[in-house]
Order: sequence, then structure tokens, then C-alpha cells
Amino acid sequence: MNFTDMDQYLFGQGTHYEIYKKLGAHPTKEGKTEGVYFAVWAPNAKYVSVIGEFNEWDTYANPMKKVGDIGVYETFIPGAKVGQLYKFFLRGMHGEDLYKADPYANEAEIRPGTASRISDIDKYKWKDSAWMKKRAEFREADQPMSIYEVHLGSWMRHPATDEDSDGFYNYREFAERIADYVNEMGYTHIELMGIAEHPFDGSWGYQVTGYYAPTSRYGTAEDFKYMIDYLHRKKIGVILDWVPAHFPRDAHGLAMFDGTAVYEHEDPRQGEHPDWGTKIYNYGRPEVKNFLLANALFWVEDCHVDGLRVDAVASMLYLDYGKKDGQWVANKYGDNKNLEAIEFFKHMNSVLLGRNPGTVMIAEESTAWPKVTGKPEDDGLGFSLKWNMGWMNDFTEYMKLDPYFRKYNHNKMTFSMMYAYSEKYVLVLSHDEVVHLKCSMLNKMPGFLDDKFKNLKAGYTFMMAHPGKKLLFMGQEFGQLREWSEERELDWYLLGEDNHKDLQSYVKDLLHLYKKYPALYAMDCNPEGFDWINANDGDRSIFSFVRKAPNGKNNILVVCNFTPIERPDYRVGVPKKKQYKLIMDETGMQETPKAFKAEASECDNQEFSFAYPLAPYGVGIFVY
Repeated sequence: MNFTDMDQYLFGQGTHYEIYKKLGAHPTKEGKTEGVYFAVWAPNAKYVSVIGEFNEWDTYANPMKKVGDIGVYETFIPGAKVGQLYKFFLRGMHGEDLYKADPYANEAEIRPGTASRISDIDKYKWKDSAWMKKRAEFREADQPMSIYEVHLGSWMRHPATDEDSDGFYNYREFAERIADYVNEMGYTHIELMGIAEHPFDGSWGYQVTGYYAPTSRYGTAEDFKYMIDYLHRKKIGVILDWVPAHFPRDAHGLAMFDGTAVYEHEDPRQGEHPDWGTKIYNYGRPEVKNFLLANALFWVEDCHVDGLRVDAVASMLYLDYGKKDGQWVANKYGDNKNLEAIEFFKHMNSVLLGRNPGTVMIAEESTAWPKVTGKPEDDGLGFSLKWNMGWMNDFTEYMKLDPYFRKYNHNKMTFSMMYAYSEKYVLVLSHDEVVHLKCSMLNKMPGFLDDKFKNLKAGYTFMMAHPGKKLLFMGQEFGQLREWSEERELDWYLLGEDNHKDLQSYVKDLLHLYKKYPALYAMDCNPEGFDWINANDGDRSIFSFVRKAPNGKNNILVVCNFTPIERPDYRVGVPKKKQYKLIMDETGMQETPKAFKAEASECDNQEFSFAYPLAPYGVGIFVY
């Protein structure tokens, strides 16, 4: 094995899509001798060697040879074995001694250790061929997607047996527990927060040092593959959070890798995020772009992940993101767009989605940047879906209000339909909304505890029926009372109380209903799939609308009452003189749906209508 002229050429172009198979540490043979091939990119180093358990961390035992002029160093170490720890020793450009973890390692030492671990992840035998075949036909625009966002280390834990035990489930145990739960609840996908190796638990995995290594907190890289494989066999899609926006300054990481700015910009106005104390990638440098691009492909192609949720996209697109005057450098046109990052997104999304039909790339983009989900050839960024942060802000602000004041803020719930088709959206209530004193979803709600549950049921009903894919953070489905913390498991004991159990059961009904009726998902990206019945009933804080199925059968009518006032004589306008079957109300799914016959009586600017007793905080989901 060696780093060839072709490898150098492609890496120098930024198009070596499987560079992770060459750089890093790879168990192999030279002749009949077993050992490990090591390769690292360190263009400005004066001397590079591999140190590790196989040579007693001796900086001069295994020097590396420079290959060509691109700055890659390589060596073969006989007798080095899978499982051993190692680092690269670099003598920097200015004579400094640096001890760096391998940027392309597939495993790392458990924190607080910072070494890389030799691993062989190619020997895993996949058993998810049925899923992978079916995945190729998946089209997110017209398929159901209800995503359960999970932080693996704090979803559920073993009781800690001693002070050193975190009580973490390993990847295999987690897979089996979460699969049962997710399938019972009715979610289609899980999204895992911060799985790539990171030194600090409190960063939740958003300050990454090992981009190619699933964190060792929960087991080995092979255990990680088993988890994906198992979830696929249980028909659950897996999305990973992915962080190409920035990286931490940790001494063993990518920062000043060979004593110079290799992965980041040299100028701190371009290369640092003052808000986060982190470094910004140099997206214009082919080898850096290649590192990130191949990393996205590694998770999808090598680990069978079904999609990536790209974190902090706005911070990449805007050169002045989170910066004051004088802290940033304009582009060649004199404005604040990061041209290299734009090009990176177009390139990455085209390649990844082109090579892997049925996968998704989701942008967490918090501004009104145009065409985030537009095609690259039409000057879009090429993402499959975009988090709808505008909807989330308006929705949570409305839901927090005392019902008396909701009539003055009615448009907060209707405004999202003004732009609902400008992008392909995911409606999100993510981990960001239940930390930093923002309260859990339940505790955002006004009123006494009983009112909080009723409010939240009505809110979740509105969300599940509104156009867009869905995402809900763990614990919010059963009314977690405390804010989320990565330091403890969810408060599962709450399910011993009737109101929490009832909320969980209600969310379960909503999720199963959502998957059952194409009207609720198949026309998410088509304006013809939605009509307001009454968007202007602000005085009563009632919203009514229809979701249409592509074939015109089993359309859905939705009514949501956001006040504690009962409306026994409520009348709703409807588009057709048909029977409307009540399949779900605020108590949950109806086992024997009651039918309401529409009559020729004008209401809500509709020719037909029927009367329906609307409970306090009541909802009605009808099929017609």
C-alpha cells in the first residue's frame, strides 16, 4: 500500500472521494509481513514520525517518508496491531514539537486520553441489504419523515456502579433499546447528536477532533456499524449531525496541525469564530475541502448512514457571522458571502446525493439565504431539506403566551404558510429549544400543570398536520419537566404518572396517524396539498385547514382550539358535501370514528359546513 501519483493528483484537486482509505492507519501486509500502513498530510512539517504502543512512544523509532510535493508522509510499521494507541509526532515549521491525533483515525482513546487507536473497520459484514436496496427509491419530498432527535449518552443509562462509570449504553445495547422504542412510537428516523469523536462532553459533540471516528464513549467503530445495521434491519433510518463549520483549538487536534494554519485560515479574521472560540476551515484549500467532503461520504458510504444534518450552515455562508466590523474580511466582490463555502456545499451535495440515491442532506440554516434546497445548477446549495427555524421561533413564541393574548398574535401560527414552499422544510423542536433556561417543551406552556399538557397536545397536533417533515427532541414526547442535560438520562420515571403517560400515548397516536395518511406528507412540497379553511379566526384562536392526498382520497381536515374555552356550537366550513369522520381528537385516536355529515350551509367562506362540539384546547382530525 502506498500514496500514489494519482492519489496526490486527486487530493491536490480536492476530488479524492475515498482519501480516508489512504490517509490514516490501515492494517495491511508488505510481502508476508503483517503491520500497519500510516499516512498523514502535514505540508509544512520538518520531520514526521509515528509514535505509539508498538515503539514505546519513541519519536525517532519510525520516521515517515515524504511522498511527492503535496506534503503527505507515509510509512509501514511491521508488527503494529489493531487496538494499539498511536499519535503523529511532528517537528513544526518553527522547530516546535507537536503530538497530534490522526485526523483520519477511525477510533480514539477514551477521553480524557487523546491518542488515536489502530482499528480495522473494513471487516464488518453488513446485513442491511434489503434496507439499502429500498433506500435507493426513497424520495424525501413525498415520503413520511418523523425524526426522533437523540443524544446517545443521555437518552437512557445504566445505573452507575462506581465513580468511574458513566453508565453509558454501548452502541449495541442502545440500538436494541432505541429500535423497540422508536418503532412502538411510530418515528421513521432517528437523528444522533454529535457522534464523531470530541474531547468535551459538554460540547454535545459539536466540537469535533476525530471526524472519521465514532466516539469511543459508547464502544468501538465496529459497534457503531452494528448499531446502524441493526436499526436498518428494524426499518429505522439514521441521520447524523455533522459539523463542517468549525473545530476546536485542542492541542492534539487539527489546529495549527504542523505548526502552521493547515486546516484553518492564517488570518484570524477568516480563521476564527470569536463567539465559539473555535477555528474556521479554509474551504478554498483543496486538501481541506477534500478532508470534509470525503468525511461526509465516509459516514454515508462506509457506515451506511442515511443522511447528514449539517450544523451551523449560516456560520459558513456569511463571512461576518457573529463578527463585528474589523473582525472579518470581505470577498473579492466586497460583500459578506463566503464564496468558497458556497462552492463547497454545491460540490458536496451534488456528489453525495448523486452517488447515494435516497439519502438526505439537511441544512440547519437560520437565515433567509435563498435556494438552500435549490438545485446547484440553478444556483441553489443542493440540500435535500432545511430546518424551518422561522416556524420554530413563531410556534414556540405563540405557545408560550397566555391564551388570552394569543388572539393578538394569531399571525405567528399562520405566517409560515406564506413561505412554506420556498424551500423543502423540516419543522423542528430540537435540543436547542430545551436548554440554557429555555425550559422543556411542557414547561414553556402557560397555566397550571393540567393546562400545560392540554396546550402541548394541541401544539403537537398543529405541528404534525402542518406541511413539512417533523423532528422532535427526546423526552419532549412524554413531557420531560426539567431542561435537558447531557449529564443524566431522561426522567423516564415520569411515565409512572398518568398525565405524562397520556401525553406519550397521544404523541404515539399522532405519529402512527401521520404515517398512515399520505395527505399528511405526500404533498409537503406542493402548494396544492394545503388549504386554509379559516386562517383568520383570531378572536377565538381557532385554526382550521385541510391537507390533501395526491389521489384525492382520504383527505384530512384539522381543527385546533388554542384557548381553554369550550365551543359546543362550533361550526366548521368544508370544501365538499361529504361525510367527515373524526379519527382523532384531544383524547387520542378514536376507535369508532364518529361521522359528521356536511350540509349546504355557508361558513368560513365555504359552501358547506357541519357543527362539531369543540372542547377546551380541543382538536379534531377528520378524514373525508
